[in-house]
Amino acid sequence: MDIQSDVIAILQSNLGVPVGAIMPHPDTPVLGAIPEMDSMSVIGILASLEEQYGITVDDDEISADVFATVGSLTTFVESKLK
Repeated sequence: MDIQSDVIAILQSNLGVPVGAIMPHPDTPVLGAIPEMDSMSVIGILASLEEQYGITVDDDEISADVFATVGSLTTFVESKLK
């Protein structure tokens, strides 16, 4: 699996939406487009990403821009792996 596929799987799992509900395209909107997405979901998604990739996300790194699209969240994860 590539990082984008992992990000989508984590989103679907944490949001409780069916597999395939989030389109595998970088421009697929996340924040504001998925009703299940709320502040508690963000915490769960970040925890899952930290566990999956062994990264640490600081509070000041979390913004609406990071969660805007599948691509922006994937890019954020990739930047944490460098």
